[in-house]
Amino acid sequence: MMSTEVQTQARAAEVRRRTKETDVRVSLVLDGGGASRVSTGVAFLDHMLELFARHGLFDLEVECRGDLHIDDHHSVEDVAITLGQALAQALGDKAGIARYGEATVPMDEALCRAVVDLSGRFYLVYE
Repeated sequence: MMSTEVQTQARAAEVRRRTKETDVRVSLVLDGGGASRVSTGVAFLDHMLELFARHGLFDLEVECRGDLHIDDHHSVEDVAITLGQALAQALGDKAGIARYGEATVPMDEALCRAVVDLSGRFYLVYE
C-alpha cells in the first residue's frame, strides 16, 4: 500500500511598516475566503482593497494611520508597499505560481484592468 503525505503551509503573512508619515499593518491569507477589514482613512482605497480581497478570494486586513491632513498619497503609497511585501512573504518560494498574470473585468460602470508581475520589482500606475 502506498501512502502520500501532503503538507500544506499556510500561505499567509503579516507585515508592519512605520515611517514618519504612516503606520501600516497588513495581514494577508492567500487561501482565504474573501473576508476583509480595511481602514486606511482613504475611502476609495478602502473600497478598492475590499473588492480586491473579495474577488481574489483571500483574507485581508489593512490598518493605516497616515498624515491625511497633508495629503493621502503617503498612505496610498505605503499601503501598496506593505501589501506587496505581505504578498511576497505569503507566496514564499512561489512554487506553482506563474510570474505574470492579468485580468480585465467589467465592474459597475467601469472597466478594470490589472496586470501583475511577481518578479519583485515594484511599480504602480493609477489612473
